[in-house]
Amino acid sequence: MKFNEVKDLSVTELKKKRATLSEELFQARIKNSIGQLSNPLEIRDLRRSIAKINTAIVKKVAR
Repeated sequence: MKFNEVKDLSVTELKKKRATLSEELFQARIKNSIGQLSNPLEIRDLRRSIAKINTAIVKKVAR
């Protein structure tokens, strides 16, 4: 997910997206601990996407 895709969304949309990504991250961590995750780099991508969303939320609220 690119930051340009995130910065155009509203704060409520960003919070919903963050909640879904957090759930996906939780599921990916569970699968990784069991050994069912095919690509462990997916965890890193999810964390980075959540960080981008958090940055966009802070920028929008600060305005």
